[in-house]
Amino acid sequence: MLELLSPAGSPDAVIAAVQNGADAVYLGFGAYNARRGANNFTEEEFAKAVRYCHIRGCKVYVTMNTLVGDREIAQAVDLARRASDLGADAVLVQDLGLLRVLREALPDLPLHASTQMSVHDLAGAEAAAEMGCTRVVLSRELSLEQIRYITQHCSIETEVFVHGALCFCYSGQCYMSALIGRRSGNRGACAQPCRMQYSMGGRMDEYPLSLKDNCLVDYLADLEDAGVACVKIEGRMKRPEYVAVVTDVYARCIREHRRPTPEERSRLSLAFSRQGFTQGYFLGEKGPDMLGTRTENDRPAEKLFTAARKQYGDGERRRVPVHFYVVAQAGQPIRAAAQDLDGYRAVASGSVPEAARSTALTDEALRDQFSKTGGTPYYAESIETIVDDGLFVPTGALNDLRRRLITELKEARAKAPERRSLPIPPMPEGHNRYTTPVQIYQVTKPDQLTPALAALQPDLMYIPVEIIGENPELLEPFQDLHIPIAAVLPRIITDEQNEEISDLLRTAWSYGVRQTVVGNLGHIVLSSRAGMKMRGDFGLNVFNSYTLDLLRQAGFQSVTASFELRMAQIRDLSKAIDTEAIVYGRLPCMVTEQCVIKNSAGRCNCHVPNALTDRRGSSFPVVRTFGCRNIIFNAHKLYLADKHEDYETAGLWGARLLFTTETPHECVEVAKSYLGLTDYRPNGLTRGLYYRGVE
Repeated sequence: MLELLSPAGSPDAVIAAVQNGADAVYLGFGAYNARRGANNFTEEEFAKAVRYCHIRGCKVYVTMNTLVGDREIAQAVDLARRASDLGADAVLVQDLGLLRVLREALPDLPLHASTQMSVHDLAGAEAAAEMGCTRVVLSRELSLEQIRYITQHCSIETEVFVHGALCFCYSGQCYMSALIGRRSGNRGACAQPCRMQYSMGGRMDEYPLSLKDNCLVDYLADLEDAGVACVKIEGRMKRPEYVAVVTDVYARCIREHRRPTPEERSRLSLAFSRQGFTQGYFLGEKGPDMLGTRTENDRPAEKLFTAARKQYGDGERRRVPVHFYVVAQAGQPIRAAAQDLDGYRAVASGSVPEAARSTALTDEALRDQFSKTGGTPYYAESIETIVDDGLFVPTGALNDLRRRLITELKEARAKAPERRSLPIPPMPEGHNRYTTPVQIYQVTKPDQLTPALAALQPDLMYIPVEIIGENPELLEPFQDLHIPIAAVLPRIITDEQNEEISDLLRTAWSYGVRQTVVGNLGHIVLSSRAGMKMRGDFGLNVFNSYTLDLLRQAGFQSVTASFELRMAQIRDLSKAIDTEAIVYGRLPCMVTEQCVIKNSAGRCNCHVPNALTDRRGSSFPVVRTFGCRNIIFNAHKLYLADKHEDYETAGLWGARLLFTTETPHECVEVAKSYLGLTDYRPNGLTRGLYYRGVE
């Protein structure tokens, strides 16, 4: 049966979820989780929550799904160590370096790959398995068939979001909140810019990035049939009553193998929706019908929540079945045992039965006393008895025996498992380069590949693999000057698109390209099969020295430091592998499965410039990328040519100029400014996050 995983943003939400049928809850313990704004648990609250859940047969998963800096690793591991000691059933992780460290320091603690790892294909799921994860939370953009394919072919469990808010961008690949306001979604502080108003050539009353909430309650049987292990409700920022209502509907539908009733659908909608729900990604039906905003429905919702609160706060609704065994024999102390379906046992004994003077003890009387488990989280599913004739045991003694059994069983269930706890592995050895970083130019459009750009003789060119495959003649000016070329892979490549990318890589190979730029763990296999050497792109979210070393071990030649790091943090990284930084260009805010352009225009209109304009007049270019997806770029261009000493002394191997919307002439002029040949400065400049940092 599907495991139902519910959100718990507070101690009250834990009770709401458990009492309404959740098989597991996920919660934040400490600062390293993707909902820092939730009421994350203190150690005392966490210990109580784990005990409460385990006594009632519910698991507890701890979210540590944010990027972690070098100076935070030890604290994060200590937090995970404490969570493990207190009985956490698993930890969800995004950061590759933290994942590696936890695997070594806490080898018995189950680790789940968070949806923040952007796993959207089979190879990505297998990469998570190789790194020691026992479960992977798949990207929310996947269809049923894509979920089925991954689940039925991968070696670990899969988990799927079935209800709640949808991010517009692939989780783990959204930098918009950080770039416009320093509140990083990868650090648990997202300001939800996708819920704001934007104009796309029209009025400023549009919400082109605001998706309706996901609702897959009608497709639970399909997910179970696909082999999915766990279905997940989003909502750690929601109130406990919301958790109660949604968990109750999903739990009943899973347990009773049915679809919801009209009344249950109404309850889900009242609890929270954005102009209804969507199943667009799951059914492969993307488009403007998936968009929606929050509508106020406070009075009916409050009535629903009041009833839900009364229900989960009024005694035990969550009962664990227990088998009782009672033996009353002459001349021996009365003995009893209790065992649950998880194998936990309790044994107790009482005084020796007396000879009956009037009414003798019977099987029926024993069963009656041991079935009185009201007010506890247990109920007697069966009671087996052996009773000699003519014996007497006081009712109080039987009640005491039953109570002691239940207490002992509760303590057995609440006891944390014994797990190994080992030292943190030492910081990887690395070195800073003290030479001028190599110059890397990356283009986005074919017309940017000009002889004039080649004449500036960069040390390395990054070119999208699609451009190489479709316009190989544009490589000639660079190859004539013996400038190496690396094929940039799209950040999102689903399983059914693998063959197309493989064909493009074969074409690239035939034209002398021997390197790729990889932004997702799942795409390592594509590179390896093509015989290419790999360089790591920004999508890998390299935030600490352990991640650098892990990618070195995975066979990468170089990696890109996260542009959410401060320059000082980049300087301090122990660079076990050649490290580059993006030092110019419009940084990507989002990569989205939706086509914002088509949603707005009603037709494919990628050949003309498109942009989203926010309320302050900032314009964010929207560009088509592989698979008819969109990349939304920052309104301002990162510019560090006049700060070259800072990145040149940060120990970097490479400095990348990222050309996106620039004309061919602008690309050349920018490159010249970084070579110190001109004083050219483009309009709309930013220093990015290299000096401000992120929250």
